[in-house]
Amino acid sequence: MTDPTDHAFSPSVKAAQIRKGSRRHYAGMMMADRVDARLAAFIAEVRSFYLGTASADGQPYIQHRGGPKGFLKVLDDQRLGFADFRGNLQYITTGNAAENRKAFIFLMDYAHRQRIKIWGELDVIEGDAELNAALAMPGYRGVPEQAMVFTITAWDINCPQHIPQLLHAEDVAAALATRDERIAALEAQLAALSKNGT
Repeated sequence: MTDPTDHAFSPSVKAAQIRKGSRRHYAGMMMADRVDARLAAFIAEVRSFYLGTASADGQPYIQHRGGPKGFLKVLDDQRLGFADFRGNLQYITTGNAAENRKAFIFLMDYAHRQRIKIWGELDVIEGDAELNAALAMPGYRGVPEQAMVFTITAWDINCPQHIPQLLHAEDVAAALATRDERIAALEAQLAALSKNGT
């Protein structure tokens, strides 16, 4: 059985680690190849991620995928899925997956300075009504064109080093609204106290 770390650490990578002195640290590293509670919880909060694919000859491509919270879904303990919303109609990811299923998902939580790397294989599925229904995001403006199913071969939580802390505008707006409501309530209390002469 393949060790999940082999998906990240090819013989060439291991050779570089040996040459640069970090192999001993990574030799005992464990990576998961199944969805657990930590990964499921992280995915439930995702609003965007980066999807990497490559053509048959190895030409890489990275695409941003976005949607409302929950648009990236856990289908089972090894598969993730999402509706492929109509975009710029270049179909680079679709074409790459047709000739090279190897793919990579990079999840980033800037607010909490956490990231998860997921290695796997990508299938683009057209015309599956049941799958499309499972991946639908009712009320979202995006038009689903097909489904994408990502089978996990390895995943790892990466260190927070060098991640800038950024917040979603809607989260900031909600926090400011809560603050403004509290200020208004306190001002009303103060006005009532002043009116009563206390």
